[in-house]
Amino acid sequence: MDTFHHRSRMPASGSELFRWHARPGAFERLTPPWEPVEIVERPESLEDGTRAVIAIRMGPFRKRWVAEHRDYTPETGFDDVQIAGPFAHWHHRHRMHPAGPDASELEDRIEYRLPLGFLGRLVGGGSVRRKLTRMFRYRHAVTAEDLRAHGSASDSRPLKVVITGASGFLGRTLVPFLTTGGHEVVTLARGDREGPSWDPAAGRLDPALLEGADAVIHLAGENVAGGRWSAARKERILRSRTDGTGLVARTIAGLERPPAVFVCASAIGVYGDRGDEALDEDSEGGTGFLADVVRAWEAVCTPAADAGVRVVNLRFGIILGAAGGALARMLPPFRLGLGGRLGSGRQVMSWVGVDDAAAAVLHALRSEELSGPVNVTAPEPLSNRAFTKTLGRVLRRWTFLPAPAFALRLLFGEMGDAVLLRGARVLPKRLLATGFRFRHPDLESCLRHGLGRTESGTESE
Repeated sequence: MDTFHHRSRMPASGSELFRWHARPGAFERLTPPWEPVEIVERPESLEDGTRAVIAIRMGPFRKRWVAEHRDYTPETGFDDVQIAGPFAHWHHRHRMHPAGPDASELEDRIEYRLPLGFLGRLVGGGSVRRKLTRMFRYRHAVTAEDLRAHGSASDSRPLKVVITGASGFLGRTLVPFLTTGGHEVVTLARGDREGPSWDPAAGRLDPALLEGADAVIHLAGENVAGGRWSAARKERILRSRTDGTGLVARTIAGLERPPAVFVCASAIGVYGDRGDEALDEDSEGGTGFLADVVRAWEAVCTPAADAGVRVVNLRFGIILGAAGGALARMLPPFRLGLGGRLGSGRQVMSWVGVDDAAAAVLHALRSEELSGPVNVTAPEPLSNRAFTKTLGRVLRRWTFLPAPAFALRLLFGEMGDAVLLRGARVLPKRLLATGFRFRHPDLESCLRHGLGRTESGTESE
């Protein structure tokens, strides 16, 4: 039998640490983005006898892992034991130890045995231990930072939040981030899917779905980098933002009990191609298709603002995470050693880690002094050349195969020129001025965390 142990200090009481684990979304927050797992069945609680079922991709195969909860002790801990899965034996003990009124220690102890006895341990023992170390460094870091983000607000009462676009890359991080913090989240899907739905193309949104919410978060919109920009696609990009946003804003304005805050996704594309000029929320907008789209997008929020609702337009930079977005598309060629700069590599990339992007949304909900445009970018933007070198260093891969500008323009047309070959140095002036704390202010720490490439961590044995 082998034993793995990992223990870290947490910035919250033991009881709050336990509640964080017991709330919906904890499994999603604790699953590293590089792990190829799919949730088949969520447990209703952590109490004895409840089960979680996940599917693990192992090359071309899928393996079901069934874990049953045992030894449930409120505010202290719980165990999960493998009923079926890849191990010959697996017993995971989660313990929350008080360490003062606002501090605790999280302890994970796993007893496991690999299949095939001595041969299995000889062949796979080292790789399994390295994988567990990598995973639990990530899990403990996420837990600590999430608890810190939720505990930093002066008003920590739970909120009822309605979200559109929750199935997108940011939404898939934001929803469990909010629910583990104790907030009630209602997600609106487009079309006739199960659960609450709306249809922005048809102008259909039942006001009852928003009535009584403390906040509405609008993330929906077509991906601007999803392909070449034909005239029809550019029209869809514009309409996907203005039609949906305008419908939500007008519906909010007509409510008897409107939300206190309407947070609407926006983009740093409003600044256009500005080279190395330092830009913040007081800077003038730029020119071009994306700048025009963002101006129109933010303008249709006016009805909600006129009705007295605090409106925050979060101008997101390039959101980075291994589970989706730009970074997920970059990883396959970079891992093969086929990555390189785009064009000259001089264009500035203003980026933000996906966990910081989600935390910035919560900060906007809680910070009453914030309204209007707010840049959501890390405080250290950098050139595409520097970005490429940093990603290569984290992955330990060469980055000597540039993508020529003419080839990108040939393949992607106007989209390639506007999205891949141009940039702007956008700074998060208003976030920093209102006390927002970035988990990953520099690119290397962001990539090492999100790709599980940290070089040091809390004690493991």
